[in-house]
Amino acid sequence: MPIETSISLFALIGFLFAAYSVIANDSVQTLGTFIASNSKIKWYYLWLAASFVLVLTISYSWWTYGGDISYGRLNKIPFEEVQWYHALAPALLVGLTRIGIPVSTSLLVLSVFASTLVFEKILVKSFMGYAVAAVFAYSLWGIVCKFFQKTDPKTPEKNVKFWRTFQWLSTGFLWYTWLSHDVANIAVFLPRSLNVAELLFVLTTFIIGLAYIFWTKGGKIQNVVISKTNVSYIKSATLIDLTYAFILLYFKQYNDLPMSTTWVFVGLLCGREMAIATFTPGYKFKDVFPIVGKDIMKIFFGLALSVALVIIIQRFLA
Repeated sequence: MPIETSISLFALIGFLFAAYSVIANDSVQTLGTFIASNSKIKWYYLWLAASFVLVLTISYSWWTYGGDISYGRLNKIPFEEVQWYHALAPALLVGLTRIGIPVSTSLLVLSVFASTLVFEKILVKSFMGYAVAAVFAYSLWGIVCKFFQKTDPKTPEKNVKFWRTFQWLSTGFLWYTWLSHDVANIAVFLPRSLNVAELLFVLTTFIIGLAYIFWTKGGKIQNVVISKTNVSYIKSATLIDLTYAFILLYFKQYNDLPMSTTWVFVGLLCGREMAIATFTPGYKFKDVFPIVGKDIMKIFFGLALSVALVIIIQRFLA
């Protein structure tokens, strides 16, 4: 007996493109430091842990929000019949992901569905997220560098087990908060209420995508993380994860609008790198600017693509 579904062909294509590109492009924000600092652990152990949290997180939203897996992030973006041109955004993301450009999937994907007013609000919230993350990270890492990080940041062997456990727990918390934001970028192609069969299909797709990410150790996007100072150390990775998670949790409670978690993540790494340059002898601001400037240029490149795509769809295709 065939399984009944309300997902159209174009919606399915858009969903698959979005699922791959969002997981492959944005997962570096949450799983990048996790992968970098656990490089000696078999990839499938990391994958199983991340998949467990993913299933719980999405299933909880589905159960709590009446079949909606986006945690209500799409309340101001009502469902509309997906057309072929809606899949242009995630298809473009697939290409950008393959060459290692970390753009905002929220702005690029949601821009083709949201009204101009809602898109402007998403943009303002994303700018706010970048600023808050950068200032908070600079302050926090300034304190860490000045008062606590006087020696080699490598964790003593006797403390590795403790920090490894703490990091896995903090990554799980971050993975939950990130999913509660960014699943909206994929769910926008789906009906706002999924049946059980559709939920299982979504979960299976996500789990397969995660397997690919861990198998490739994050892919080319991982360079955004490993180019930063000491992120492969357990303590540094744990502090990054916890800081990012609490910032995302704050904005999750702030309102139900989606936002660019990519901008928050880049702002966090920028503020952190600036603080390290401020308080570390021999590390100057001139060394930082090429690192953070490259990331900023990439996210603004993604914003320009989002605006261009909206103009093309609204004026020539819709």
